[in-house]
Amino acid sequence: MSNAMASSVAITLDVMAMANSICRADGRPNAFEIRLRGSGSRAFADFVAAPAISDEPATLIIIPAQGFSKAECIASRLAEPDTAEAGDWIKAAAGGGARITSSCTGTLLLASTGLLDDRRATTAWWLAPTFRQLFPKVQLDTRELVTTDGPFTTAGAAMAQMDLMVGVIARHAGARVADGCARTMILDERRSQAPYMGISLLSAGDDSVSKAASWARSRLDVGISVDDVASAVGMSPRTFARRVHRTTGLSPVYFLQQLRVERAVELIETTRLPLEEIAVRVGYAEPSTLRALIRRGFGFGPRELRARALRAA
Repeated sequence: MSNAMASSVAITLDVMAMANSICRADGRPNAFEIRLRGSGSRAFADFVAAPAISDEPATLIIIPAQGFSKAECIASRLAEPDTAEAGDWIKAAAGGGARITSSCTGTLLLASTGLLDDRRATTAWWLAPTFRQLFPKVQLDTRELVTTDGPFTTAGAAMAQMDLMVGVIARHAGARVADGCARTMILDERRSQAPYMGISLLSAGDDSVSKAASWARSRLDVGISVDDVASAVGMSPRTFARRVHRTTGLSPVYFLQQLRVERAVELIETTRLPLEEIAVRVGYAEPSTLRALIRRGFGFGPRELRARALRAA
């Protein structure tokens, strides 16, 4: 498509070129023959060092992120002729046995084909409300950075294309080549995009959920429960659970946990408070609980999180 994000396409081409280079250095043929397809392919043609010479059907389709960011333009863009043409081609390729991968807004294009109906998928966390409205049959889980269900692999935000490509290389060229790409290009594999979620943004689609987030955020230090939050906005726990999941894709427990982690990360990055005090301020009696949640989400602990923030300052 003509509005494919240049960064997403560049990451894809660079990682595949690196994989081919590693294969050749080992005396092996290239792992990938690269072909560009779609209304925007001409803009990137010069970046393909060795275009495919075979006209065999594609066995792997990689859909890059698309350059739209507003909900109102997504539906209209998906309805345009070149998008429909791309969708038909993707469906035909899938019918022929090709594996299909996508990241970020590219997953909207994949979902528009119906191929993801009743399958697990992920996308950029900020797209979740729009995605669920447009494609309610897809089992969306934006806590995952990369998700595979059958022949379909989807990734989160645009830079998750790096993580997606490491997995693609491992599957099609082998783990050693994938490791070589990751080390050479310093690709930082992350396990979850949950740390980068903004609950305020996710909950903006429902006034009650937004009020619940605001109410809870100001009382994290007093050990509130999900039932307390539901009661504060005049809902039963069951109704609150439905509204939270519909709006954010999270369970109420995870919703509250995410609020705690968000506030903890803010304190870690902006203050010198010890982790023990930060844990108490966000409602955890044991700092080990908070430390484990941060490490599970970011892949490293609070100390490294603070060090990174200091280096960036």
